[in-house]
Amino acid sequence: MKFNSYLLFLLISLFTASCTDTLTEMGSQIQPEGDKIIVDTATLNMNTENIIVPYMYSRPDSLMLGTFVDYTYGTTYADILTQLQPPVDISFPANAVPDSAKLIMYYYSWFGDKYSPMEVNIYEMNKGKTFNFTGLYRSDIDINEYSDKNIKLGGRIFTVKDAVITRPDSSAIEFPLSQDFVQRFSPELKKRYTDDTANDFHKTFNGIYITTDFGSASMLYIRTILMRYYFHYTYKTKAADGVTDSTVVIKTYMNYPANEEVRQINRFQHPNVTKIKQNFDATPEINAVSAPANIYTKINMPFSKLKAKTNVNGKTRLINRAVLRVDVAEIDKNKLAQPLPSSMLLIKESEYEDFFSKRELPTDTTAILTSISYETDKDTDETIYYYSFNLAKLITKELNNTGTQEDINFILVPVSLLYDGNKSIIEVKPQNLMRAVKICSGTHSKRPMKLNVVYSGF
Repeated sequence: MKFNSYLLFLLISLFTASCTDTLTEMGSQIQPEGDKIIVDTATLNMNTENIIVPYMYSRPDSLMLGTFVDYTYGTTYADILTQLQPPVDISFPANAVPDSAKLIMYYYSWFGDKYSPMEVNIYEMNKGKTFNFTGLYRSDIDINEYSDKNIKLGGRIFTVKDAVITRPDSSAIEFPLSQDFVQRFSPELKKRYTDDTANDFHKTFNGIYITTDFGSASMLYIRTILMRYYFHYTYKTKAADGVTDSTVVIKTYMNYPANEEVRQINRFQHPNVTKIKQNFDATPEINAVSAPANIYTKINMPFSKLKAKTNVNGKTRLINRAVLRVDVAEIDKNKLAQPLPSSMLLIKESEYEDFFSKRELPTDTTAILTSISYETDKDTDETIYYYSFNLAKLITKELNNTGTQEDINFILVPVSLLYDGNKSIIEVKPQNLMRAVKICSGTHSKRPMKLNVVYSGF
């Protein structure tokens, strides 16, 4: 009986397995070949090149002033043109007499060597040309249109550590202004401005040009600039006896700030940028991104190759994932090395000008924002920094666009971000502080810049 039971069990098992295989094959044969869902991957190397950035639109959240010589990324000159805001709805005492004036620059930080001397000089914008508050001004602005540097208001040599005011949020440097200016400015003591007439002041006093004429190793990151105009006035009062008059002298001042109600323009110059670009071009495995408005990296996506690699033979194509990874090639650990950009924007070259001039915000189909990331190499224990961009929606849009060209060009731009109270991004601006990074190009021997795509067809 035991032998018969075992034989019966074996026969049932074989019959069941045979039926299962037959049913599986039947299901496969019933499904037409054209209905199979395709899921696959594709990898595409990017073509990259260094490009010179001639300018950016100047809308700084802080102002940079100074000169820094960097043998890797080149020399950067930064100077400032700014208007001053007059007091509004305030009248000076009728007998006010001018005493002195000084310019105060509050800076929250610096880049470079705080012991390196720098000479800052202040000139009047005396060419009769002033700024339109809503106008667009480029960082390569022509200073000669605004000042001939013939009217020097003040200047001094100092180091960053020579701050006259130091507090948790900022430090300050003071610049006494000339007595000639103090006297020329004195008619302002007779005027009263309103919101409607404040522009009259800008026509009378166009503004100031601040520049450095000495120093090569430090940059000030300026938070606020203001002119403080000192004056005194008198009034009569009765002495304790109630009969004798006495004269009281009141010494005070009025501030003329360079604030958000006036225009401030940061000019940047990179006199040897062509030579610096040539140096990077000589090492094709490396590309550079350097701010402010110095060298960026242009990335070419061979779109026709991408379409060919993701071909689904007439099915509906879906891009499930498309990640462009940009690896940091090396990090300069030198004491005065420029920090890495923390935020990077990958933007279509065709959209670059409008994006920044019209203050647009990032989208998944034209301008993609990311922050720097890092990981640890499990083999070498080395920390690898990189930027990662998700291009799935952008590529999907371009695949549906019958007018898309063979190639799509992008520009990699270091940016600074402005947030509202809810931590939502409300403005994206080209980075205007000293930032730089070397990245792996599309031909890098170990970590070439690649686009990794996961796609499907159904």
